[in-house]
Amino acid sequence: MAPIGKLYGHARQPQTKAILSAAAVSGLEIDLLPFEFGVTNKSPEFTRKFPLAKIPAFEDNEGFKLIEGTAIARYVSALVPEAGLLGRDVKETAQIDQWVHFADSEIYVPAGNIFAGMQRKHYQERAERSLKFLDDYLASRPSGLLVNDSLTLADIVLATAVLRAGQTLCGAKERKQAYRHVFAHFEKVTSDERIKHLFGEPGFVDEALSFKAE
Repeated sequence: MAPIGKLYGHARQPQTKAILSAAAVSGLEIDLLPFEFGVTNKSPEFTRKFPLAKIPAFEDNEGFKLIEGTAIARYVSALVPEAGLLGRDVKETAQIDQWVHFADSEIYVPAGNIFAGMQRKHYQERAERSLKFLDDYLASRPSGLLVNDSLTLADIVLATAVLRAGQTLCGAKERKQAYRHVFAHFEKVTSDERIKHLFGEPGFVDEALSFKAE
């Protein structure tokens, strides 16, 4: 199958992982171009197409362009409705949108900002509250997935956010005890044969990282 378009992004970037995972589950191919941050996205060729010079950025074979990772992943997911990434009806689609937003704003953002100086405590408490809420919810899910009994875009985006949490504020103890359902979900999603190569080794920390003021 010919690629449906070109993606400018970095393979380690969570948004890029989500986009490529959505494509893989949908049976689509996207050409991930070689990218050097600060070089590729500052080139005249790139900024003519994408003036904000941000990644990820997508261009299809007809010249249709998109920026913002969630928008690109949602677009790719919508191309093959039968893959089920956006759910089976409007209510499931709304739930998927809810969990995508939750994963980005309530897990990924605070997990990536635990060293934010005076705001560290705020972000850590926010992440812990959100992870506890999520763990309780997943404990009630027979499928172990967020919306139904098959993989959706929400599960993929959550896995990218939890990856970050496991690299910063969730050590082995937290992963096995406090948030075991969250990390069971991560394992379930990232073990999917269609996408596990996009996640690779998670690089989780043994102990939660701590901030020491100078």
